[in-house]
Amino acid sequence: MENKAKIDIKSLNLKQLTEYMESLGEKPFRARQVYQWIHEKLVTDLDEMSNLSKELRGKLKENCEWTSLELLEEQTSQIDGTKKFLFRLSDGNVIESVWMQYKHGNSVCISSQVGCKMGCRFCASTIGGLVRNLTPAQMLDQIYRIQALTKARVSNVVVMGTGEPLDNYDNLLAFLKILTDEHGLHISQRNITVSTCGIVPNIYRLAEEKLQITLALSLHASSQEKRLELMPVANKYGLDEVLEACDYYGEQTGRRMTFEYSLVGGVNDTKEDAVRLAKLIKPLHGHVNLIPVNPIKERDYVQSDRSVVVDFKNKLEKCGINVTIRREMGRDIDGACGQLRKHFIDRQEEKGGGEM
Repeated sequence: MENKAKIDIKSLNLKQLTEYMESLGEKPFRARQVYQWIHEKLVTDLDEMSNLSKELRGKLKENCEWTSLELLEEQTSQIDGTKKFLFRLSDGNVIESVWMQYKHGNSVCISSQVGCKMGCRFCASTIGGLVRNLTPAQMLDQIYRIQALTKARVSNVVVMGTGEPLDNYDNLLAFLKILTDEHGLHISQRNITVSTCGIVPNIYRLAEEKLQITLALSLHASSQEKRLELMPVANKYGLDEVLEACDYYGEQTGRRMTFEYSLVGGVNDTKEDAVRLAKLIKPLHGHVNLIPVNPIKERDYVQSDRSVVVDFKNKLEKCGINVTIRREMGRDIDGACGQLRKHFIDRQEEKGGGEM
């Protein structure tokens, strides 16, 4: 006889949890209690739910899967206090997350997938490809665990870690709804940023949700030709159609788009690139975030000189573009996306153990 699949209780929104509790013969208010324990009080074990009967806790243990990430490694920057965390999932895969302190509050950057299949040439996250999607619970638990470990409230969430969020669309949407729920952490939609390399159909789908999150396009090139060189996704979705989808997102949500642009020395950092980029962005009234690329040993790309970065920014500003240079956080640790996980896997493979 096959084992009955367990319910991923931390991935259920309040409506779904209420329906599930009723299926167990429980009153609706029990769902609110359980939901509060999970998403507001952030308990790490079902036995901590002290206002539930022992019998009900037993039912939940028997029928529910309990997502809890295991901390494998924590790095703290001596420069700015940024913390990087490596977590192990129940299946042995590992993911990474970053905690950053700003004047406006504490921000967490989370992963949405184990690995990534997008193949961006300058990114460590995509080396090794995609293993699998993360569940809503596994995305949420990165935030919950980090808030518990740092003992500091998380006010901003950035879905810019390993993975392409819009390639895990349904789980992403479920995650966002729980994260912003007034009965949970209740993080403001306006304090959430989701990054995408340009999955056009799902940009349109997300626009129709009319959420107030910020959508950040990983642009990284001022022309389709250069984008093809850096980002294989450009073979499927051309630059014009990606920007058209971004324009639609802005129209539907009233939110200003952010355009991420990693500056790669000698590849996309010329004055001509800046002029072309300005022409692309100006009609969209977006914000450009310039990112000095983090070199990785598996690629030949190098970071643009600081003077080149500043000149690029100045050129965009002269063209009327709102632009910032991203502050480099955690420079003295494995701060770049995917590096901590990659280094861990490399060490395990040297020992002959893989991710497990």
